[in-house]
Amino acid sequence: MKGFICICFSLLSLLSFSQTEKYTVTNLGINNEYPHFGLMRVADQKVIFTTYLLDKKGRLKRFQGNPIVAVFQGNLSNDGAIKNISKIQIDSKQDIPYVTSATMSLDGKQLYVTTRYTYKNSPKGDFNMENFHIKVGEYKEGVGWTNFKVLPFCKPKYSYAHPAISNDGKTLYFTANERGGKETTRGGSDIFKVAILGNNTFSKPKNLGSKVNSYSREMFPYISADNTLYFASNRAGGFGGFDIYKSVLNSNGAFEKAQKLAKPINSNKDDFCLIIDAENKSGYFSSKRPKGKGDDDIYFFTMD
Repeated sequence: MKGFICICFSLLSLLSFSQTEKYTVTNLGINNEYPHFGLMRVADQKVIFTTYLLDKKGRLKRFQGNPIVAVFQGNLSNDGAIKNISKIQIDSKQDIPYVTSATMSLDGKQLYVTTRYTYKNSPKGDFNMENFHIKVGEYKEGVGWTNFKVLPFCKPKYSYAHPAISNDGKTLYFTANERGGKETTRGGSDIFKVAILGNNTFSKPKNLGSKVNSYSREMFPYISADNTLYFASNRAGGFGGFDIYKSVLNSNGAFEKAQKLAKPINSNKDDFCLIIDAENKSGYFSSKRPKGKGDDDIYFFTMD
């Protein structure tokens, strides 16, 4: 992924996820030669995602020599297409030239973004793609998203990325490589959660544990309407690259052992960033599978 890698199920849904003939997978028309990823549903018929920012001639816009990755929004149509796409306006005075994923609060008043973080004593212009923090900003009419602040639990020497908010708006899930103590990362990166307490305050990060996390890397969490956690992992036993897994949040508030999704959702290349509708009938994911239009493409899937 070129450095920035994305149950309360009914019996029918479980069967659908285990039988390849139950799926129709379609490459979307918005894809091009550049990566499209970081999908997140922010309203019933609205999504946001990230991709490279291009100039009017279709060339990459750059910051300090590196391509700018920006957040876009679009409306979902009945046929699965993402239409009326526009760039989310972020205040130009904010230091956010590179966004790998984003999500919004349920009321649409806060935007959480994953962006690069540079130590205060780093050389000027240093660009470390392995060091990210999550920031949250607010919307101001005529200005755009502004007043971004690093979430208070982010520690300078670790990375925090890929925010996702639960359907009740009370929990924030994210990826991190935080080390030390009882909640230490098991592998290269794990999925954590914090309680959202309001006024930019949160509980201490809690590692989701061995039922979800492995000794490899877990990234791009998404929590569905029925409290199923979807995420990507490159753990042993997959089809290849990053695969998409799911873990059910049970009635005791604990996640069950993660299960790998079947083909054609997963492939022998990177598959990640799955989101699904409230009825578990259709959704989207990103993949670097063969015969795509470019790098990481966005795919629409339906359960037949």
